[in-house]
This record gives sequence, C-alpha cells and structure tokens, in this order.
Amino acid sequence: MTEVTADDNNIVTAKYLVTALRDNGYRNAATALAELADNSIQAGATRVELLCAEDEVIRTTTTRALSKIAVLDNGKGMSAAEIRQALRFGVGTHHEDPDGMGKFGMGLPSASISQCRRVEVWSWTKDPKEACYTYLDIDEIASGTSIDVPEPVKKKIPKMWRDASAEIGTSGTLVVWSNIDKCVWKTANALIKNSEYLIGRMYRKFIADGSVTIRLAAFLEGSPSVANPDRLALANDPGYLMQKTSTPEPFANEPMFEAFGDMNEERNVKFTYKGKEYPVMVRYSLARNEARKELTPGSLPHGKHAARNVGVSVVRAGRELNLEQAFTNPDPTERWWGVEIEFPPALDEIFGVTNNKQVARNLGEVFAEIAAKEGEGYQEPDEEDWRKELFVLVNEIKKMIRNMRRAMDVQTKNKKQGKNSQRYEAEASATKATTGMLDSQLLTRTPTDVQFDDMPLEERQAQLKESLVLDGVDREDAHILSSITIDLRLKYVFIQSPLPSSAFFEIQPVAGEIVVKLNTDHPVFEHLLEVLTPTGEQDDSAEALKYRLEKASIGLKVLLLAWARFEDDQVGAARSNVQDLRTDWGKMARKFLTEPSES
Repeated sequence: MTEVTADDNNIVTAKYLVTALRDNGYRNAATALAELADNSIQAGATRVELLCAEDEVIRTTTTRALSKIAVLDNGKGMSAAEIRQALRFGVGTHHEDPDGMGKFGMGLPSASISQCRRVEVWSWTKDPKEACYTYLDIDEIASGTSIDVPEPVKKKIPKMWRDASAEIGTSGTLVVWSNIDKCVWKTANALIKNSEYLIGRMYRKFIADGSVTIRLAAFLEGSPSVANPDRLALANDPGYLMQKTSTPEPFANEPMFEAFGDMNEERNVKFTYKGKEYPVMVRYSLARNEARKELTPGSLPHGKHAARNVGVSVVRAGRELNLEQAFTNPDPTERWWGVEIEFPPALDEIFGVTNNKQVARNLGEVFAEIAAKEGEGYQEPDEEDWRKELFVLVNEIKKMIRNMRRAMDVQTKNKKQGKNSQRYEAEASATKATTGMLDSQLLTRTPTDVQFDDMPLEERQAQLKESLVLDGVDREDAHILSSITIDLRLKYVFIQSPLPSSAFFEIQPVAGEIVVKLNTDHPVFEHLLEVLTPTGEQDDSAEALKYRLEKASIGLKVLLLAWARFEDDQVGAARSNVQDLRTDWGKMARKFLTEPSES
C-alpha cells in the first residue's frame, strides 16, 4: 500500500502544475514578452529594452541561434520581498488596482515559462550594484529539488547585459530567459522581425505620446556591445489615425485613415459596473481617398501593411489585447476600415479579459449571439442581463462597420470610373482591333474567343479573379481588376509577376481573356515596362519624366537588338520562319495601334 503524506493532500502538486502551466494560451513569444513590458510600464518605466543574445552554432556552416532573451527597464524596481512574490503564480501587487495594466498576478512567471525553462530576475530600487536576484527553474521544480522561489540574494548584473544595454537606470528590473525551448523563432532577427510589428501595435499609445521608448537589439554573446539590428519600435496604429508610425510611405508621417462620419475620432460610452460609471472609448476610421486612389492599392506597401491589421482593436489600460476578428469577413477590403475599443481594467469582467491578457472573449461571444438572432431582428437584452451595455455597444459597432463598407463601395466605384479610360487604353484598342478582324474573318475564332462570347459574365469574372489570385495578385486587386476587365468587355489583361522562365512575358488564356504576364524578374521590365507604368508613387518632375523616357527608349532599342541577333542566329528554314513571325507580329501591331479605342 502506498503511503500518503501530508504533501499529498495539497490542492495542487507544484511540479506537475508548473509543467501544465507552460501551455497557458500565449499566442507566441511576442505576446509573452508583452507581459514583461506591462510590468515595466506599470512600474513607471520610460525605457524598455528587448535584448536578444545569440550563440554561434557550427553545423554544416556556422549559423547564429537565439540563446537568451532579456527585458530591461528603468522602472522603480522591486525590493527583495517583492521580487520573490513576483515569481509566484497568482501573487500580484495590483489585484485591487482598478486602473492597473497587470492585476492578475500571473504575468511574469506564466509568460516566462511559456517560452523557456529558466527565468532569472535582477531588480534594484536605488543602485544597480545592489540588485536583488532570484530565479525559477522548471527542471528543478519538476525533479522536486525545489518548489519554492529561492530567497533573493544580492547579485551583480552580468557584464553581458550591462554592455548590451543602452543605459542601466538607477532603479529598474532585468528579466532573462534561458534554456529557451518553446519559442518558434530560432534566431534573434526572426524574433525581432516578428515581434516588432506586434509590439508597436500593442504599445502604440505609449510610443506615440513619448512616455515610453522600446528598444529592440540583437547581438552575439561574445560581442554584446555590437548590436544588429538595433532600433526603436515605431507605433503601429491599426486605425491609422496616428502620425509618425511604421506605416510605409507616403503615410509614415501622416494618417492614412480619417475619422469616420461625425464621430470626431471617438465616442465616449458609459458603462456601469458595481454601482460606478466607467468610460469606454470607441473610435471609427476609414481609409482616405489618397490611400485607395490606385486601382490596386492592396499591392502597394501601405496596402500590405494594412492587410496585417484587420479587425477591431481591443485596448485595455492603453495597451492592445488583440484584434477581434468576429466583426470581420474574408473580403480583403476589410483592411481599409478601423475600429478601436478602449476600456479600463475595472471592466475586465464585463469584457471577459483572460488572465493572460490575450483577449476580451465576451466581445466575440456577444457578437455571435447577436448574429445568431439576426433573422429575428435586434432585440434589447433583458434589463437584468449584466451584459446589457455590451450588447448595445456591439450592435452599434456592427452598424457602423456596415456603413463604412458602403462608403468603401462608393470609393471603389468612383476610383474605377475615374481611371478606366486612362489605364486601359491599350487593352481597349487591342480588343476593338481583334473584334474587327474576327468580324472580317481576318482572324480565326479560337476557344478563347468562344469563351469570351458565350460564358456568363459573372462566371468569367469569378474564374479570372481566382486565376489572378493564383498568379500572386492581391485578392482585393484581383477583384477590382477582374471586375473592370469584364465591365469594359476587354479581351486582354496585364499583370506583373515574377516568372520562372527567361521570357520577359508569358500569355495564358483564362475565361475568354488573354492574360499577359509581365516578368518582373526580367531586365526588360526594369528598363522598359516598369518606368512607363504609373504607380502613383513616382516622382513626376520634369527631370524624373525625362529620365524615365530615356531609360525606356534605351530599353526598347535593346529589346529590338536582341531580336535582331536572335534572327541573325537562325539558318535555313528556321530563319525564314522567324522572319515570317516578325512580319505577322508587325501586321498585328499595326492593326492594334491604328485602331483607336472608344474609351
């Protein structure tokens, strides 16, 4: 019979619990690191540094591998008693703080063990030389060696971190992760690249108002003072109402969106909880016409940036929890509107904030409940339902998003009407010439012509759109391009795509259309096609236009010279065939160029 000891009656077994807590719902290392940054900011830090150390690993070649991750701040620091409590699960110092960013008492230990097997903490309140030190080690806990947080001791901050830091404050905290086994990003560059976008978004309000700077730096353990990359995180605003953000030009220093309707950037909604009123701020924004003036804005850098920021931004105590996807649909135009909800921690229960601050789950649940009853018409929730105000808020957001989608449809229609004749004159001329030659029986009717005449327009557009997407065209751009092509009854479509062959273009018949793929990897594209293709971002000064025309002229001459050499290399019947091809192509070009379009 197994003997039962007093320890066997504990409500939890520490060594098994800590192992189980490693899978605690953090989406990735960036969201886990955010817990540490939360602690830093709540401790009054004005500077937070994410420091990534690497080792050189010799396999077939010498590569660099992530070995340690540290978060250093200049906050107020912790005493020996506080540092020990900070590494205990559920023992926080902000449980009763209604405005505190972190109040669940889970952040530091929970976030750390989700990524590594050992976490060490140095903290000091007056002098970094007097730092207190302690740690948690998963292997020690699992083996039963220790289930307590070790008594803090005075221990000097290691030289590597002193050298790697921009500055060690008179007070502050250093958290170091080692034995990293759960982080999916295996190099410092990968960690910083993938974290920078998210960190900039989560802490955008602190970065934008200058209250906190967040440094991102990577280095080899043997050379901690030589960092690369080494930069400050830029604000990333999914509502695109901020200035000086990570949004690519031409919107890096000015807002890409504008406040929608009469919202004047935000609406203050009052929530009542436990007899007190709390403000909930809601901001609505829509892309400015300048952001979508091109027919395919999704393929431009600022469009690709917006594609990563789709959803309703849920902000708690100035820090974003997540982008709620319940309000969105798969349409790529969803990138062009923004909604932000900001609420205080006192309303955590109302919004359903999880203890790892990853999501406000009640927003999605209420949205789903309203959507399920959509056919019955909206019904006010029962007066006794504690979620009543949340229902009202979610329903308002749904209506506003619907209005923004309608406004985007108007934008798209205006954009198409204003650009068709200018952008599609070549395709229209070629289409008219082809139709005339078919009618005069100068051309043989091909299967492509049969599809063009006989296939239903909606089916043609759907097939063309999906084909363009498979060729790498952004889905929104493919939708616009396919709809314009069908609306104007064009037989030809140009796209730009890297091609695996050495040809500078390829053709592909699709749903009655001839898709001409311009090879962006071919020098002809750079020297001829690209310089003549308007993008809305090029410099249109006289000097720039002259340069572009000269470059295009050279490109065209070189293209003709390449044909001349190719033809001269042919012998016998092959030479005659190539000459005939040149003549036939010339006849077709003459017809296309002398047949004006009616655009």
